[in-house]
Amino acid sequence: MLHMPGVRSSVARMDRGPLAQEIITAFDGMPPQIRSAARYVLDRPRDVALLSMREQSRHAGVKPATMTRLAKHLGYDGYEQIRRQYAAAVRSGDIGFAGKVGSQIASQKLEGDRALVQEMLEMAGTHLASLAAGQIDRILAVAERLHSARRVYSLGLRSSHAAAWQLHYILSLIGERSYLLDGIAGTGPDALRGATDEDVLLSVSIAPYTRHTVELARHAARRGIRVLTITDSEVAPLAAIAEAAVIVPTGSPSFFHTMMPACMIAEILGALVAGRQGEAALQAMRCTDRYFADLNIHSTTRNGAKAR
Repeated sequence: MLHMPGVRSSVARMDRGPLAQEIITAFDGMPPQIRSAARYVLDRPRDVALLSMREQSRHAGVKPATMTRLAKHLGYDGYEQIRRQYAAAVRSGDIGFAGKVGSQIASQKLEGDRALVQEMLEMAGTHLASLAAGQIDRILAVAERLHSARRVYSLGLRSSHAAAWQLHYILSLIGERSYLLDGIAGTGPDALRGATDEDVLLSVSIAPYTRHTVELARHAARRGIRVLTITDSEVAPLAAIAEAAVIVPTGSPSFFHTMMPACMIAEILGALVAGRQGEAALQAMRCTDRYFADLNIHSTTRNGAKAR
């Protein structure tokens, strides 16, 4: 049963939805188009709960009516009944970090620690390869906007903070026009007071999306500040707000989504902006190096090199 390659193993490791077993059992008897819709429901249970049926059908590459046909094939009157079950699972914690912990624990007990490490490393390579294959033009478009901006504001909360901070730190080494909206004492948004349409806000958020990040991005867009984003879906809230977006994969056999691709994009963007600034970046970096040396910031390794 369920002869499509990889479906059974991927479902066993993923954040399962409440109808996963029903879909697996019925899969072989489904027409091809309904199979595409079913595979989407298996692979994206959180989106089933959060997105409209029309958005889901677009993501699955089928017509909206096919989602309804899937529901009827499974014995339901309409697709909304499926969405309600998945929404309830999100609210109860069956879909989310708690649900994924259970899947990871089961897989880890069955296959062992080494298998988990191997799979996570292999998936990291797959994610980077997908970025190289499909996101280079988007990366260049975002880099151009960062380079041409008067100021760059970076925003990322919770797990997305690392990627936003990475970009901010790299840009801070080569100039004084980078600002991190880090929220210390609740003052994070205050830095935007003087922002104009000559500035950009680079916002980072992946599912489950942090509400404050989305709200602040909307506020910035209303004020005419150009919004850029690193996010995980074409239909993510930030993708709808931003004028340019890089879409990163976040899937992981771990219970926790991977932020490695987002951090890699931040590093690439910082490198591109530095290269485009040319001599100005070089002079700024020399000034930074002198400042670090005066304060004896870095420890010297045995071979005489220093690490930032």
